[in-house]
Amino acid sequence: VLLFLIGYILVSGLPHLKPSLFSLHYTSENVSMLPAIVTTVEMTALALLLAVPLGLFTAIYLNEYAKRGNKLVGVIRVTTETLSGIPSIVYGLFGMLFFVTQLHWGYSLIAGAMTLAIMILPLIMRTAEEALMSVPDSYREGSFRIVLPAAIPGILSGIILAIGRIVGETAALIFTAGTMAQIPGLTQSGRTLAIHMYVLSGEALHMNEANATAVVLLLVVLAMNALSAFV
Repeated sequence: VLLFLIGYILVSGLPHLKPSLFSLHYTSENVSMLPAIVTTVEMTALALLLAVPLGLFTAIYLNEYAKRGNKLVGVIRVTTETLSGIPSIVYGLFGMLFFVTQLHWGYSLIAGAMTLAIMILPLIMRTAEEALMSVPDSYREGSFRIVLPAAIPGILSGIILAIGRIVGETAALIFTAGTMAQIPGLTQSGRTLAIHMYVLSGEALHMNEANATAVVLLLVVLAMNALSAFV
């Protein structure tokens, strides 16, 4: 099934990849994906900047410092599992009601990044905690400075999987970041690659360009998964 999907997307999209799709500015003629690529990088970096420190520090507290049988630990773990099971469209509606409307941020890069940070937080926390748990206790008896470096491969692999989720996300970002085809500032609307493809296919006027965008998106996600496996 995986080979069929990859083959179908490549056959449908590769013939339509052309230099105009990588123009600096989007127009209705070139429907360039370059602004969407830059927006995807910005969105990913900002979401990770918000989620990684909190997720990592929480995992360190839960695994290394919290006392056995601590009720707070149980509450945090239950809420983390609950967060990871919520559909992305619900995160999008929450982000729209809270960040976009209540905080008056409007459709913006920061509203989208905050919503994504909440979405990927459970994934980063779980993978970081599992990585810390896999470190032998004999390391802890030496020094905590030895424990964290030993857990870094597992932590990095969780971060890379989180990047893959950010890159492929649409529902949560349509309600928070919007669909403007531009390279946005923090308070401006912008579209990621996944939303760019969704908009093009939804308009039904640029299906060839949408297929070409799908090729780029597929290659990015496959690269992220391969990097995670390598790490």
